[in-house]
Amino acid sequence: MSQPSVAPVVERVDAKNRYEISVDGKRAGLTAYRDRDAQRVFYHTEIDDAFAGQGLASVLVQEALTDVRNSGKRIVPVCPYVAKFLKRHDEFADLVDTVTPEVLRWLEGELG
Repeated sequence: MSQPSVAPVVERVDAKNRYEISVDGKRAGLTAYRDRDAQRVFYHTEIDDAFAGQGLASVLVQEALTDVRNSGKRIVPVCPYVAKFLKRHDEFADLVDTVTPEVLRWLEGELG
């Protein structure tokens, strides 16, 4: 497990409804979302196997949630990794909305 030679870069890719993290110009992972009014509903996070064990998921989610804060939206953590991250990072507690059956039904409709 070698460490990346340059700092990872996180970008919001609105056309794909996700944030992507890149290392040395290669996409290493993503966290996917759908916007529901003033909420950003995160439903999936993944890091490619080639980049596992480098702490990139944490960097990715930290940057994504910071972007949500800056955009004035709220966070709905359907994704288990995002929910776990939020339990360890109280600095985002004021932005978190509960995952409800209504949100899950809406998300299912969005994702088809």
